This record gives sequence, structure tokens and C-alpha cells, in this order.
Amino acid sequence: MHTFAFCLKFMKKGLYILLISILFVSCSDFQKALRSENVAEKFEMGTELFEAEKWAKAHRIFEQILPKYRGKPQGEKLTFMHAMCSYKLGDYYIASYHFDKFTDLYSASEKIEEAAYLAAKGYYFNSPVYSKEQKETVEAIEKLQLFVNAYPDSQYLAEANKLVKELDYKLEKKAFEIAKQYDLIRDYKASIKAFNNFLLEFPGTTLRNEALFYRFDAAHNLAVKSVDYLKRERIKEAIGYYESLKRAFSNSEFLEDATMMKDKLQQELNTINTKS
Repeated sequence: MHTFAFCLKFMKKGLYILLISILFVSCSDFQKALRSENVAEKFEMGTELFEAEKWAKAHRIFEQILPKYRGKPQGEKLTFMHAMCSYKLGDYYIASYHFDKFTDLYSASEKIEEAAYLAAKGYYFNSPVYSKEQKETVEAIEKLQLFVNAYPDSQYLAEANKLVKELDYKLEKKAFEIAKQYDLIRDYKASIKAFNNFLLEFPGTTLRNEALFYRFDAAHNLAVKSVDYLKRERIKEAIGYYESLKRAFSNSEFLEDATMMKDKLQQELNTINTKS
């Protein structure tokens, strides 16, 4: 029993030493390749690291030798691997730049479609949350749409369209929240205008029900708070927005509240008409 335990302990220790030795040799080979002036040796080491998914180490070596392979047969493979390393490391700005460069330099490559897609997808990853400035989102939509147009039969088509849909929703959400915010800060005119623009710009939006309600809500508040000589027209406009909501969403979860608000407006309008 003691002999078995001793052997097991020895084996574990031996395995640990072996792993450390392999790691040391691996690191030693990597450092040696980094210091080497032999470009072919660097290319071979970088490729091995790339295939082993050691993206950071491979990237360091590729950075050293990329300029040396421009115009050479290995340049195509190296340029693609270099861009892929940046992509895998999450450096999407740089990855997209290098994938775009790859598509320009190697338009006949069998990797051209994949590179074009990853370049566009890199822009997608750079898109911020909807509450922030959406310049990158617009750019990502443009890049993905260009890819879809260029490769209508691509294996990446379904995913590309899904990404575009996600990005479109960010723009919708941004515009919707801006319009809603105007209502919350009681700038009702600006809210109505913003919702009108939103509904025109995004006719198929999934936020249409809410947008129609909040547009009516803003118009209702504007009418209620208006001076007497503006009330009649503003009440009529608000009731018109209510009717738009009711026609489009007869089962809207907002309809009960909206109907109560409309009825009060109608009563006030009747009073105004009676007095005049």
C-alpha cells in the first residue's frame, strides 16, 4: 500500500515536472523566435501558435514579420492570420481595418468572403449601447449591408441579417427614448414632433404601439395645459392621435388609459363648443 502511494506521488511529481518543462521549452522557443532575425522561422512559429489558438503570442510575431511578406506568396496567409488574431483578441477596430485591407489586397483569395464578413462583424461589435451616440451603429449597418449586397448567397447571410436587425433596433430605441424623454420633461411639442419623425422613419418598428400612445399622451398634455384660444385645435389634434392608436392597436394595453384621457378631452371640447 505504501509502495503504491509512493509510486502515485512520484508519478504526479514527474507529470508536474514534465508539464513545467514543456511550458518552459515552449516559452523559450517563443522568446527565441521573437529575437531571431530568421523571418521564415518566425513565420513557422507564428503559424504554430495561431493554430494552437495562442492569439496574443502569434500576433506579436506576426507584427514583426508582416511588412517583410508584402507582395510575397505567404503574404496572403499571414495577413489573414494577423487580422484574425486581432479579432480573437477583441480588438475589433484593428481587426476590421486589417480584414478590409486583406479584401483589397487579395480579392481572388478563397478567404475573401470570410474576411469581408469578419470586417463587417467587427464594426458590429464596436456599436455602443443604444443610449450613447450611434455613429458606430450606423457605420456597422452600412458595412453589413454592403456585405449582404456583395455576397447574397453567403453562408453568413442569415447571421449578417440578424446583426443588421439588432443594430436597426438600437437606432429605433434611441429615437424612441429621445421622443419619450421630451414628454417626460414636458416639452410636449418636441415630443409630438419627435414621435411623428420616429413613426415615419421606422414604419415597421416593434415599438409602434408605445410610440402611438406616448404621442397621444404628449398631445393630450399639451392640449390640457394650453391657453384657451389654442385649446380647441390642440384637443382635436390629440383626439386624432388617439384614433390612430385605436385603429392600429384595438387591443393595445394602453387603450383603456388612453380612452379615459380622450373622453375627458372630448368633454372639454364639448364645453368649449357650447360656450362659443
